[in-house]
Amino acid sequence: MTVPQRILIAPSGFKESLDAETVARAIAAGVRRVLPGVQITAIPIADGGEGTAATLAAATGGVLVPVNVTGPVGDPVESHYARLGGTSSDSAVIEMAAAAGLRLVPRALRDPGATTTYGVGELVRAALDDGIRNIVIGCGDSGTSDGGAGALQALGARVLDKKGRDLPFGGTALTDVDRLDLSGLHPGIAEATIVLACNQHNVLCGKKGVARVFGPQKGASPKQVEQLAKAMRKWAKVLERDGMVADGTMDFRTGPGTGASGGLGAGLAAIGAKLTPRFEALIDSGLAGIDLDALMRRADLVITAEGAIDFQTPKGKVPAVIAQRAQLAGVPVLALAGSIGKGAPDVHDAGIDAIASIIPIPMNLEDAVANGEQLLIEATERTMRLLLLGAAVSTSVDNRRAEHRTS
Repeated sequence: MTVPQRILIAPSGFKESLDAETVARAIAAGVRRVLPGVQITAIPIADGGEGTAATLAAATGGVLVPVNVTGPVGDPVESHYARLGGTSSDSAVIEMAAAAGLRLVPRALRDPGATTTYGVGELVRAALDDGIRNIVIGCGDSGTSDGGAGALQALGARVLDKKGRDLPFGGTALTDVDRLDLSGLHPGIAEATIVLACNQHNVLCGKKGVARVFGPQKGASPKQVEQLAKAMRKWAKVLERDGMVADGTMDFRTGPGTGASGGLGAGLAAIGAKLTPRFEALIDSGLAGIDLDALMRRADLVITAEGAIDFQTPKGKVPAVIAQRAQLAGVPVLALAGSIGKGAPDVHDAGIDAIASIIPIPMNLEDAVANGEQLLIEATERTMRLLLLGAAVSTSVDNRRAEHRTS
């Protein structure tokens, strides 16, 4: 075992705590405390959630464009989208979390049956009005489950009941949906390419649909979960019949990515948006000018990170995707996490060789969040010292074997 000389740091952000850039810097600082001369390449990974627009704007020399939009509970919020630079200057990146994220929903108002993606549609409209015709929407960290109905309404669509009345915001209202009228849709939609960067494991309906899997996480009671599940089934039928892709080629119920961001995937797919695996849309597309696989082939060790490592990690989360690619390159992977939860050992099957929590002693969530950056630096240092110990033990064993052979 030898000490790594080239380390690739490719983390996600820690939700509601640290963005991906801060995580990458903290890990690099921890590595340098132990291996000051090592070559470090830090690539913060935009996963579609909070910080995605800023990460890609910084990576391409682009800018964040401020936009005031309708937040998830109907109040105005200050939001933004990224107008990219460099070779991607004709593109915009929107993170839906900047307009409808869970952090924008006060805890006392966390009812996914009432929250809306209207602000996401307003961001798309702003980008279209700015002349942009290549739009990538990052799906993640959402506080909504309205099937994308709000976003469609902001773009000029009408979501109607049997009496032809416009439905109010929220997924529960879709229990009364009868039809979707796209006649007033923003004209720029017809000229635009819209790609949703989403987790392909997320589907709209069924046992693994957004209502049952994510509803409780967003504050839904068991009764509300069932109401939402019923509403999503009805909404899927309307999208299949009235959407722009009404030729039977799109499965709005269980198609990959239809459940992204509380069903935003299904709603925007109805106006022609492409539901694409988030790494393919955000990294492999060349938007950020990064050849991640080439960087991995040159590395001796890959360090990735995310706020939590648990049973959901192998289902398209950043550490698992990074590990799968590193495994193809034959490079070992260490994953750091704010917390290690149920099912975490399963990540070893996804290619993660070792996991470590940044929490050294029991502490409450507020303290962990407040001190997240320092905890991450210190955890990285501890882990690197363990790696050095392993290298020293390996060298010692090899030396003793050599002595034995010559004695």
